[in-house]
Amino acid sequence: MPQSLKIAIVDDEQDMRQSISQWLALSGFDTATYASAEDALKEIGADFPGVVVTDIKMPGMDGMAFLKRLMSADSGLPVIMITGHGDVPMAVEAMRIGAFDFLEKPFNPDRMTELAKRALRTRRLTLDNRALRRELAAGPEMVQKLIGSSPVMQRLREDILDLGQADGHVLIEGETGTGKTLVAHALHAVGPRAARKFVQVACSAYAPDALAARLFGPATDGAALPAVEEARGGTLCLEDVEALSQPLQAQLLTFLNAQGTPAETRIIAVSNLQEQDKTLEDLLRSDLFYRLAAMRITLPPLRARGEDVLSLFTRLSEQFAEEYGCSAPEVSAQEAAQLMQAPWPGNVRQLINIAERAVLQNRRGSGTIASLLMSDNAAAQPVMTTEGKPLKEYVEAFERMLIDNAMRRHKGSVAAVMEELCLPRRTLNEKMAKYGLSRSAYL
Repeated sequence: MPQSLKIAIVDDEQDMRQSISQWLALSGFDTATYASAEDALKEIGADFPGVVVTDIKMPGMDGMAFLKRLMSADSGLPVIMITGHGDVPMAVEAMRIGAFDFLEKPFNPDRMTELAKRALRTRRLTLDNRALRRELAAGPEMVQKLIGSSPVMQRLREDILDLGQADGHVLIEGETGTGKTLVAHALHAVGPRAARKFVQVACSAYAPDALAARLFGPATDGAALPAVEEARGGTLCLEDVEALSQPLQAQLLTFLNAQGTPAETRIIAVSNLQEQDKTLEDLLRSDLFYRLAAMRITLPPLRARGEDVLSLFTRLSEQFAEEYGCSAPEVSAQEAAQLMQAPWPGNVRQLINIAERAVLQNRRGSGTIASLLMSDNAAAQPVMTTEGKPLKEYVEAFERMLIDNAMRRHKGSVAAVMEELCLPRRTLNEKMAKYGLSRSAYL
């Protein structure tokens, strides 16, 4: 068991907590002891690197109240309850609240050891998954293009983590500008092949003969390996996979069949098919399509991401403002509604362009966000979508943006934000909790 994880033992009886600690220490575990729940709570919170063993009956805060506090701070924390003979119904209630398991006194020390091992394995898996999620969210490109608190983006991040660690081939679909190539990189980065090569081939950029040479050889420049060899053991990303000719589809299928199971090289196929009357399944031979589409990710269009539009615009405009050495534009309530209502045919790529131009306009002291949206969509479609959103959604999105912007400007100073927005502390805390904003992210 990794030494970074420990077992916190909480019991008001000194002999009991010392005997449990000594037994677990002899079994190879790292332990820490606390005489009360209050003392333990000073050191145990969210992401505590270990598990908790606690008695139920204790003076002051008892084990049940202690369990509820722990669960509210971190519902994934394994807590083993120790109970007397008459407290078994209470221990069953503790299991309902979220306890990992319970031991009835007098208990077999070996049973304690086995429970501790299981709890620590569970905790290690939870913490590793959280670390992966943080790593995914903290990557510089991810912060720029895959941020967002909308349900579709939360599901996308979960899909990336789950499928990234799986072994099958993946098909990524979605409108232009939604970040499909970025997702392909993320799938590789969070998976077991992360240390191996990620080779990207834009199939539509080659003539058929040149594409065949790039993928399977012989290399035309006399130096570079063909892509299937270059990516061996890693990931081969085929962009515009619909551009593969029938002969190349047959070659690719032969390559996949020769790999066996599990595949030595993972294929991530990216489809940019925009034709309304055709699907990728129509253009690829069926046996190849079902091999490539063993797992699928469909990226949401920007117009389906709700208030993420405002979060992205804020982040992007701040980045461009720093790059150009000027201030980011302030977004009015009307402009926020216009950003949320725009059809965004170019999706995130279009939003990046709008944000940069808005910063340049602001530096000159002229122009509006509405005028940028109007000119950007004049040749394509009206600025506003035909689908409206409830007023409540606009109000909440604008409110979240104001709090987010203020927290960023004041680097997490709650007092400064309270003063700027004329909000009492309790109201600000409630709204930040409602919108998933954490002060630690701004420090």
